[in-house]
Amino acid sequence: MDTYFKEEHLIFQEQIRRFCETEMAPLVDEAERTQTFPRHLFRRMGELGYLCIRYPEKYGGAGADKITECVLREEISRVCQGFASSLSAHSHLSTFPIYRTGTEDQKREYLIPAVKGEKIGSFALTEPDAGSDTKSIRSTAVRKGDHYVLRGSKTFITNSPFADYLLTAAYTDKGRGYHGISLFLVDKGTPGMTIRKLEKEGIRSSDTGEVSFEDCPIPADHLLGEREGTFKLIMETLSEGRIGVSANMVGVAQAAYEAALRYARERTQFGRPIGKFQAVAHKLADMATRIRAARLMVYSAAHLLDRGKPCTMEASAAKLFSSETAVEVAREAIQIHGGYGVMSEYPVSRYLRDALVYTIGEGTSEIQRNIIAKQIGL
Repeated sequence: MDTYFKEEHLIFQEQIRRFCETEMAPLVDEAERTQTFPRHLFRRMGELGYLCIRYPEKYGGAGADKITECVLREEISRVCQGFASSLSAHSHLSTFPIYRTGTEDQKREYLIPAVKGEKIGSFALTEPDAGSDTKSIRSTAVRKGDHYVLRGSKTFITNSPFADYLLTAAYTDKGRGYHGISLFLVDKGTPGMTIRKLEKEGIRSSDTGEVSFEDCPIPADHLLGEREGTFKLIMETLSEGRIGVSANMVGVAQAAYEAALRYARERTQFGRPIGKFQAVAHKLADMATRIRAARLMVYSAAHLLDRGKPCTMEASAAKLFSSETAVEVAREAIQIHGGYGVMSEYPVSRYLRDALVYTIGEGTSEIQRNIIAKQIGL
């Protein structure tokens, strides 16, 4: 990693790892059992400057580069991907579009409190009939004088059960095709908005909800940037987010590998540690190799982004490879644990459940392959 890491990255890695192990790790079991994110972490991370580190200091951020953000994401996911999911939905998906095109009033009302952890954000894009095909969303927002009337439904929306605002995508002009999709800042408690919490098998400690909008009145000045048509911004948000999600998956894979390596050294069968058997040793060697390759892909893409270079293919390749690596490593970690691998007292089954979410979430593996195919001229 010497190619991409400077001394400040290594110092930050040590700091955030210590924070994750001392202040996050003790919360994981309870959060997973109750399927509830410990919300005080938003303010705590905001106080320490860890919550939205990439935004400029004028908005309360640290002005950090993408590599630093990836270090942060990897370390949080190494402890708990559910925590990382809620934090990522807040620190990137529901805030990046505000930073990029929001008015100064919108940044003052939403972005600055979000950076401090005083307001919690959610990004409402996915719908029951529109997942990978973003252009197929059916939600609409019709202008009526000084407000819009929002109608539609969203599903699998991270943080929505407790968010203070939902950055919501809806068509404002279907005549323009997907260029007519706009983003709105929808406040908690808006009349006509209802939210139902969903239960999941993966990322259980991240609250996820289903949202309905029935003739919700949205003030016109809550249209992001006070201009219609932000589909390109949505795609930019998702594309950059893939690099961060890739770092998350490296963290999950690293956690699964460390658990398997530790168990292989401690578990004895036939008079010696199972790690001394070639079948197990080779599994661990393959796991270590794949993680190393995935990590290099992630930080290579982050480095390109930091330099302002195109990285569409690199981001999709990193997301594809890291998420599938996390699944494979977690599956092998369970195999190494044997019967204990499916016992709730061991974390390896959680790693697999969480990894499987991200061969689907934030762009399926199939969509990543489509993007890569297009980038290579197919």
